[in-house]
Amino acid sequence: MLKKDLSKYARLMRRGMLFKQLKCVGDNFSYIIADESAGEGVVVDPSFNAEAIIKYLEKHGLMVRYVINTHSHYDHITDNDKIASKFGAEVIAHTSSTNQKDLEVNDNSVIQVGGIKIKIIHTPGHTPDSICLLVDNKLLTGDTLFVGECGRTDLPGGSARELYHSLFGKLMKLDDRVEVYPGHDYGIRPYSTIGLEKKTNYVLKERTLEEFIEFMRSP
Repeated sequence: MLKKDLSKYARLMRRGMLFKQLKCVGDNFSYIIADESAGEGVVVDPSFNAEAIIKYLEKHGLMVRYVINTHSHYDHITDNDKIASKFGAEVIAHTSSTNQKDLEVNDNSVIQVGGIKIKIIHTPGHTPDSICLLVDNKLLTGDTLFVGECGRTDLPGGSARELYHSLFGKLMKLDDRVEVYPGHDYGIRPYSTIGLEKKTNYVLKERTLEEFIEFMRSP
């Protein structure tokens, strides 16, 4: 390896992927994922946190290529326009979302920013357009899975049947070491792991589909 290549490699190792969880207003989490070497990244669920997000991005000299929404509820998309207009970013949402979006994704779509690849996992149940984002060993779960809880299914478009398949057919099949970063600060800690949720989250107790549907009906 040439000396200049070694220097470039060392620089990439120093900078690498930036991952930031932000909560400034209420209990909504927003996320910044960026390739520092490329100077660009994505903002996930701006929610009500635009001012803090912009301040953080400017401090680190980062541009935003995409705004990604984990689902269409207003408390996750409210500041989409502020971020998109500030940085000229495109808004990404699942193809079934009826909200304004520039690009659509489906299950197993991959979004690339710099050297970072973000895999889309379609997880309907809380809403039909709910998605989770898997980047490296980090899983952004929106309102599909919380620390110690799961998203409600009694709102328009909600489905306990679909949530069951999303949780047990997709998310619980991921490696136990995958870190869980939810859309709200509802748990005893701001993040968790798949393995820890399997052990401690009462929602994830082994149930049949019918038992889970009945469980989600209970107060």
